[in-house]
Amino acid sequence: MRITKYSKEDHQFGNQWFDETLDHWDYDDYKKDPDWSRKWISFNCAALSCDKKQILLGVTSFASDIFSIFDLDSKRFLSTGIAKIADSFDAKFHRSLVYRKSDACYYAAIALLHNCDHYFDAPGGAIVRYNPVTKELKKISIPIPHVYIQAIVLDAGEENIFGQCFAPEYAFKYNISSGKTTVLGLLGSGYDGLAQGENIVRDKKGDIWFNWSLTRAWQSSPGIDARRLCKYDACNEKMIFYPTGLPLADGSYGFAKVEAFMNLGDDFIYAGGNNGALYRINPQTGVASLVNSMIQDRPSRLSSMVAIGNGSAMGITGRNGNCQLFRFTMSSNKVEIIGDIVDESGVHLWQCHDLVMVNDKLLYVCENDNPHRSGYLWEIEL
Repeated sequence: MRITKYSKEDHQFGNQWFDETLDHWDYDDYKKDPDWSRKWISFNCAALSCDKKQILLGVTSFASDIFSIFDLDSKRFLSTGIAKIADSFDAKFHRSLVYRKSDACYYAAIALLHNCDHYFDAPGGAIVRYNPVTKELKKISIPIPHVYIQAIVLDAGEENIFGQCFAPEYAFKYNISSGKTTVLGLLGSGYDGLAQGENIVRDKKGDIWFNWSLTRAWQSSPGIDARRLCKYDACNEKMIFYPTGLPLADGSYGFAKVEAFMNLGDDFIYAGGNNGALYRINPQTGVASLVNSMIQDRPSRLSSMVAIGNGSAMGITGRNGNCQLFRFTMSSNKVEIIGDIVDESGVHLWQCHDLVMVNDKLLYVCENDNPHRSGYLWEIEL
């Protein structure tokens, strides 16, 4: 592999500075600090342009610079002009960047960084439409006032945008033509952390997959089996909440939280969870089975995979600066670790939040949430 990293904001934060601010600063402190507010970014999601000449990027930014383009010929970051429509609470496109063929536009949704003391100050997460030909950027709707959006996906007919919110954790449907929003329900109560994973996904039939969580408010915790699967049944236009989730990798009783969902093009849905383990979900029954535990002896995650043809896919596992590229063969459940993600200067990928494949030899990886420096866009040439 040849590994190269590209920096939009190359800024380092010393360990002493980090130790002194961790668990002491809140949102307003980061906004006021010129280094964090202007120089720290994190790459969250990516989409390849139709001509395969650019990568559209969702970015975390305290300065609201949340939408960038990476030009593949010049290897440079280009501005989309998001500052013209952004407000001070617009913090990131999380896993919210989709292409709609019918109007040749991209749609994204805005997520938050601020605390609940700013709930009424912040207008809410907008649906943003970007026309790559005219370069027009427009906020077309705030589906739920004061509530922000973590992930979106289009339905099969491209008439509706489905999304999951935080906070609170609403699931919603937004009709692009009418502008009407339908709240589909709550995914979790926040009683024991987030119910949701990083994204939502549409299966081959057209159903939309989410996580949900029990509350069990009469107990001290919701329990080890609280994290479960649910979906929006597109044919019957209703949510189905399954009583099961991802089985724990060690075989003990309970369910693991979904880190992220993946549609790899076959008849199943795949998920990462339980410290980076890979699961296969039967979309007809909602029953999940463990495929491969991969890494269990150190912190790991599996937040994104991409199909590469011939019944195979590629993804990145690991976290905290110890990440590996792997190849997954669906028919045999074989997982092959290809190598560490580290460039020639010895800098390691902190963790992967999303990735996109340009061709069968070239991957781009979104690095997010590095607490010591700004994130990089990583190029992996196989």
